[in-house]
Amino acid sequence: MKGEPVKYHYYTQLEWTSEKKGVLRCEGKPDIMVACPPEFGGHPGIWSSEDLFLASVEICTMTTFLWFADKEHLTIKSYTSKANATAELDGGVFRFSSIKIRVNIGVSSENDRKTVEKILKKVERACLITNSIQTDVRIEPEIFVG
Repeated sequence: MKGEPVKYHYYTQLEWTSEKKGVLRCEGKPDIMVACPPEFGGHPGIWSSEDLFLASVEICTMTTFLWFADKEHLTIKSYTSKANATAELDGGVFRFSSIKIRVNIGVSSENDRKTVEKILKKVERACLITNSIQTDVRIEPEIFVG
């Protein structure tokens, strides 16, 4: 119906398996083994909530960029990114204080480069995940033509 607020619902299930490990499930998707990270007494080599938090921001950045690129009819040659996060004690609370996402985007022309720069400014304001957290998120783009 027109004028109704847009709402989406997401569901996951988590089952403890042993030690500080579990299985994260979402209907219709592959299971993910999860654990407490080694720095908190957990297990190496298994996705942690900290990894998934950072990945959520990075994924949302890419998919939001791709959504805007589609709206602008922009064809990109490549998109890769690397993200890092800093977690620290802040006022007696341990939290993520910053996230940096280094985005590398390949385009065909200088005009496309300008379009990418414009889109990235929109992404900073439109990403659902970054709009839902308090952590400072910065996108550091490298856009290349060729």
